[in-house]
Amino acid sequence: MSSLVRRRHLLAGAAALGGLAVSASLPLSAFAATELRVGYIPIIPMTQLYVLTGEGWAKDAGLALQTTSFQSGPAMIQALASGTLDVAYVGIGPAMIARSKGVKLKVVAANVIDQVALIGRGPLAKAVAGAASPAEGFRAFRAANGRPPKIGSLPAGSVPDTVLRYWMAEVARIGADDVEIVGMGEQPLQQALLTGAIDGASILEPILTLVQSRLPDAAIVAKAGTMFPKQPGAVLAVTENAIANNRAAVAELVKLHIRATAFAKSRPDRTAELVTEIIGKGLVEREVMRAALTSDATTFVDDPRVILDSTRQMQAFQQTLGQITEPVDVDALFDLSFHDAAAGR
Repeated sequence: MSSLVRRRHLLAGAAALGGLAVSASLPLSAFAATELRVGYIPIIPMTQLYVLTGEGWAKDAGLALQTTSFQSGPAMIQALASGTLDVAYVGIGPAMIARSKGVKLKVVAANVIDQVALIGRGPLAKAVAGAASPAEGFRAFRAANGRPPKIGSLPAGSVPDTVLRYWMAEVARIGADDVEIVGMGEQPLQQALLTGAIDGASILEPILTLVQSRLPDAAIVAKAGTMFPKQPGAVLAVTENAIANNRAAVAELVKLHIRATAFAKSRPDRTAELVTEIIGKGLVEREVMRAALTSDATTFVDDPRVILDSTRQMQAFQQTLGQITEPVDVDALFDLSFHDAAAGR
């Protein structure tokens, strides 16, 4: 073989190896987009999802997110169990219940903590404000109205429902006979509060801020963080099947989730635009949404370690309610590897 031929072979081989090296370092977006079926509840604690899709980050990273909105966590869990979702932006309560029922999923990031507060309207807010304790206020309401106050929340097993029951039993010491809890979807609950069909609600933003902006006699009866201190809230959960088949895509999603958390904290005006576009268009004014995003009931986080201990505490309480009959190994429910890798641990 002549030296010229040998040189051509060497150059061709170098080019091939160079191409492989470039391919190995190309971002996910350089290849065909990876589809992930994502379920979410249209509430503020899912803000990271609205940011990473609204700003186009997911598309740029090569992720094709097929999103589906659900009115409650339990409904989303059914979809996860049937295999029609890969990813769930869902409350930690429903995630634990799903795991206890055999749904193989992992929590890979947290969204918020201390997201639930108790709001009262009219007579209930007045009764509690004029009493020495919430328990006395609830009893005073019952004596004056001939019935216990109706408190709305999301369905049993949801985080707002669990936090309400925890507050009643462990914090405020309010007897079951002094409250009527009504479970419903987020939009029906908001309407019920505004029309007076219920007296109060254990719920999240933006309902807390929106109701106070429209009803002068509405007030926070129990602040976020006092009902269930350091309460775990919404999380980013992924099925084990999705992790096995699309680990790189899940890793990319967690990176974007972390980026979106920082964005939501530092750019409330733009975040309010994105959130309003997805969950509040025609329903919530942008100014109200911005106030909700910066309220005491909106504390964005992303590190799943932040909610490990409080998740164990919540599960223990859910067991007393009979919502979890088979305890979940919380350490097995969480997969910290994705956040650790993204954070450089």
